[in-house]
Amino acid sequence: MGVQAETEKLKVVQRQEEKAMAEKYVYFFGDGKAEGSGKMKNLLGGKGANLAEMTAIGLPVPPGFTITTEVCTEFYKNNRQYPAGLEKEVAENLAAVEKMMGKKFGDPKNPLLVSVRSGSRASMPGMMDTVLNLGLNDTTVQGVIDQSGDLRFAYDSYRRFIQMYSDVVMGMGKEDLEHILEQMKENRGVRNDTELSADDLKELVGLFKKKVKEELGRDFPEDPQEQLWGAIGAVFGSWMNPRAITYRRLHNLPSDWGTAVNVQSMVFGNMGNDCATGVAFTRNPSTGAKVFFGEFLVNAQGEDVVAGIRTPQPIQKSQGDGTLPSMEEVMPESYAQLMKIQEILEKHYRDMQDIEFTIEKSKLYMLQTRTGKRTAKAAVKIAVDMVKEGLINEKEAVLRIDPAQLDQLLHPSLDPNAPKDVLCKGLPASPGAASGEIVFSADEAEEAARIGLKVILVRVETSPEDIHGMHAAQGILTARGGMTSHAAVVARGMGKCCVAGCGDIKVDYKAQKLVTAKGVTLAKGDVLTLDGSTGEVIYGAVPTVQPELTGEFGELMAWVDKFRRLKVRTNADTPHDSAVARQFGAEGIGLCRTEHMFFEGERIMAVREMILAEDTEGRKRALAKILPMQKGDFLGLFREMKGLPVTIRLLDPPLHEFLPHTEKDLEELAKVMNVPVATLKHKVDFLHEFNPMLGHRGCRLGITFPEIYDMQVKAIMEAACELVKNEGYSIIPEIMIPLIAEVKELKILRANAIRIADEVIAAYGVKVEYLIGTMIELPRAALTADRIAEEAEFFSFGTNDLTQTTYGLSRDDAGKFLPYYVEREIFPNDPFVALDQEGVGQLVKMGCEKGRQTRPDIKLGICGEHGGEASSVIFCHKIGLDYVSCSPYRVPIARLAAAHAVLKEEA
Repeated sequence: MGVQAETEKLKVVQRQEEKAMAEKYVYFFGDGKAEGSGKMKNLLGGKGANLAEMTAIGLPVPPGFTITTEVCTEFYKNNRQYPAGLEKEVAENLAAVEKMMGKKFGDPKNPLLVSVRSGSRASMPGMMDTVLNLGLNDTTVQGVIDQSGDLRFAYDSYRRFIQMYSDVVMGMGKEDLEHILEQMKENRGVRNDTELSADDLKELVGLFKKKVKEELGRDFPEDPQEQLWGAIGAVFGSWMNPRAITYRRLHNLPSDWGTAVNVQSMVFGNMGNDCATGVAFTRNPSTGAKVFFGEFLVNAQGEDVVAGIRTPQPIQKSQGDGTLPSMEEVMPESYAQLMKIQEILEKHYRDMQDIEFTIEKSKLYMLQTRTGKRTAKAAVKIAVDMVKEGLINEKEAVLRIDPAQLDQLLHPSLDPNAPKDVLCKGLPASPGAASGEIVFSADEAEEAARIGLKVILVRVETSPEDIHGMHAAQGILTARGGMTSHAAVVARGMGKCCVAGCGDIKVDYKAQKLVTAKGVTLAKGDVLTLDGSTGEVIYGAVPTVQPELTGEFGELMAWVDKFRRLKVRTNADTPHDSAVARQFGAEGIGLCRTEHMFFEGERIMAVREMILAEDTEGRKRALAKILPMQKGDFLGLFREMKGLPVTIRLLDPPLHEFLPHTEKDLEELAKVMNVPVATLKHKVDFLHEFNPMLGHRGCRLGITFPEIYDMQVKAIMEAACELVKNEGYSIIPEIMIPLIAEVKELKILRANAIRIADEVIAAYGVKVEYLIGTMIELPRAALTADRIAEEAEFFSFGTNDLTQTTYGLSRDDAGKFLPYYVEREIFPNDPFVALDQEGVGQLVKMGCEKGRQTRPDIKLGICGEHGGEASSVIFCHKIGLDYVSCSPYRVPIARLAAAHAVLKEEA
């Protein structure tokens, strides 16, 4: 290498070093002072930011430091290498913790032990890794014994450390060491870990280390520095573990956010009966009631509470059943301090908090606070109550509710009058109701959901590895765990019904069965119903009732409607669906699919007769039979909507969809219609298309068989005129012609529709206005929207088909590979769930702009299912649509998302 090249290389290295010095990668907190704050979640992660904030406001927090999320980003950018200067910063901050605690990391006589925890900017409960009691080895454990005077505590901490470290850092898996622990408890004739003696635990440490060597071919690390950097690397590595990736995908969290690492001085809840650990919520996370709610364990460490290894005790006496003493009773001073702190935290953060604490020798320490996960019911109640308490305003309350979360509130619950065969009862961990076939593993649940089966996932207890199965299942039932267990917290966040800690069931994975305390045996495939609001486990399926949206929900939605500008309609084809949508606040019908009406009752025979007719006159005779039925349909819809706008799409699907295809069905139809089977087969073959989605459907049917659309327009207008004339209604029907690609198609069909409509109006002798528009569902229609607007008084963007035709994807077939695309982040989301704003969205935007250039007062809406997805609704607001339309149960979601769109613009 030449001198010049060498000089350039040195300059590059120097610049890298200077950059490293300029960068701050580690932030200290302790003794009332913190380098970070609660506003720095993007850099410090939620846990690190809140530890800094709690320290700064004077709460008792063990000292420590946070390694920033930027290090995680660099870690993955640079092939899992740390940025220059990080080791020096960690060493300096570790020395500051040592000074504050009066202990030395790795010191044989007075060792400092630390915890190493993850913490991303968004809460991801249980998804990433934690290591406690780090710094223990065969030498420092003696220092812990000397300092604490407690042999049992020291070896309990040591065996826990080996269990965690071998799993999280060394990748051994939990089962082998857990099996050794269970075997020892069985040999000693004890049930709980706390009943093992100091000698038992010391023996366990030896057995654990021997097993690690046996399984991994290397010794368990004794060097505390090696342990520390191993744990830091494991936490950064856990950002990309399968369960964290799944969680981010389910909650739409970007993978480039990264996680921070929190290294904190250990405080011990397992030093004896004046020590404890617990988890609590400042309000009830299931109901939203303003009641401090939590669980704790005496002589335990944090993972014992959430893992359900021991049955937790209530914090408040009023919340227990009397079988286990509460914290209020056994630790009254610590309880009083905790109650003051939780009040400070809720007022400081102005939101319900999820807190973790440890009590060491009767001294309370706060280990975490974060905005608590809650059910939709709780979220609404908390938001409304906090407005009344003066903590937040109405706008903040509306923004607090995630639109997608409302889905939990909008579905049926168990019919209180239905008979129930209650098998047993657990804890009502996450409300709602669910029925399904029993499965015993997360993989089985996912596989069953993939083929359309509804299942209940039954586990002894869930762990983060089960998240994919929990998402796929209708509900979750666990034999162990409390109201703050993994199953409970994750199910509430997902909006899944969950019954936890059902001690009356014994789960046998090997035999694929569960047995209740009363001796009832249920196997895989048997049907169970869970009531997450009562904790009841019920045999068989139980009927449900529709939800009622009253009380706090009504108050919240009144604020929502005050702020939003975008109207919300519904996609409904029956009076029943229309009534449900009205109850949920729909402001009209944005899409009535008339083809759904064709399949009902006797009319399908008339439809088939129309299809089989050999000439126009034959088709007209059959259509004359359908006309009064269609008119009746429209009368029902218009009456239910009581003068609100109703958009009716004329027949869209290809005719072959109305004909049977199996030999048996063809023979039955031939008998009923008195035609030869061969004739039917010929007609089916004639109508067959290789790609019917792009075939003879929509307006193309109206062009080639105009009598079909003539009948439908006549039925619409007769229903409208009759209600105007006889019942005093004010109705403006909106007649929508589907699948227009060329303005000439619309020109022909519009002229036909006007002719029929005006004839009906004249016959009834009334004045009825009507609109004729089209569905923009083909890219060409969006590109030529200025021309199409010459003939259309409204556009409704059919984003389901527009997505199919833009991407060249079949909705019916894409499910085979779309999940893979989303998992690999080729697509950010399933484009049939959330609108593709960069592609399909730009076509919608262009269609709006071109349409308004030609016809400034054109009415613009969207009627694909994207109309009920929050990010899509916000996009529709931004580009200036007049309304969105979605299925009835998604109407409140769309209303809330529309309000979010306005409030986020103002923020």
